[in-house]
Amino acid sequence: MTVKEKSKPRGRPRAFDREAALDRAQALFHAQGYEGVGVAALAEAMGVNPPSLYAAFGSKAQLFEEVLDRYARAALPVDALLHDGAPPAAALAALLREAAYIYTEDPHAPGCLVLEGARGADPDAALRARVWREASAARVRAFVATTHPASADVVADYIVSIMSGLSADARAGHVRARLVAVAEMAALAIEAMLGRVE
Repeated sequence: MTVKEKSKPRGRPRAFDREAALDRAQALFHAQGYEGVGVAALAEAMGVNPPSLYAAFGSKAQLFEEVLDRYARAALPVDALLHDGAPPAAALAALLREAAYIYTEDPHAPGCLVLEGARGADPDAALRARVWREASAARVRAFVATTHPASADVVADYIVSIMSGLSADARAGHVRARLVAVAEMAALAIEAMLGRVE
């Protein structure tokens, strides 16, 4: 008597939910940093094997870039705050306050994924994050330039520096109230730079 081997079930494999996989990868990158998480851990969290991860995203660095892209477009409501006609000092103060709230919202993912990624030790990953950091600075610069062209560069640099500090403080465990206090103090400096009457 011969025993037939069980055949594998036919049909297409279970569908790969790219957005859910990216959510899980983002959570890991945000919590542990680019260098702190390996491909095996990413694949396990995303519900795929390493070869499938490479097939879907190309490499760990390309996966990180896609995660950064999603995060940078959704993390802060930049366009809603820095819209045409918004008073610059008030809008930028609101951006800093919002950053203080968002950077402390999730204790497992404090700070800004882009700003922390730009400080990373891996040169390729850090470069990918710096592209988004520079895009944010350019967005602030363009917003300020519409009303205060002579101040646009220094104000954009100042905003990025303050946001970078807020992110680092959130990663260090500072509570929201401390970050909001720093944002409020920075708002006074922005008001002094741009003037009360706009």
